[in-house]
Amino acid sequence: MAEIDETTVRHVAHLARLALTDDEVERLGGQLNDILAAVAKVSELELGDVEPTSHPLDLVNVWADDEPRPSLPLEDVFANAPAREGDFFLVLPA
Repeated sequence: MAEIDETTVRHVAHLARLALTDDEVERLGGQLNDILAAVAKVSELELGDVEPTSHPLDLVNVWADDEPRPSLPLEDVFANAPAREGDFFLVLPA
């Protein structure tokens, strides 16, 4: 099993735009390696006869028919937007 090293933790943190302290990098690296070890244990099981499931219980979705209705007024849509340019949300760089 490959281990996640400090360089990988820092790279992923950079991609996620997270500023991590050295202590956080060490702690998160250990936690991520623990997760990989747990997944590796599951991978050792013989599961050829087990039917794949996404949930242990049957789920029932209640679907309603799509019914056209008026859209929200733009002033309501943009009421809590931090920035707007015309009829669009304006995304400002971080």
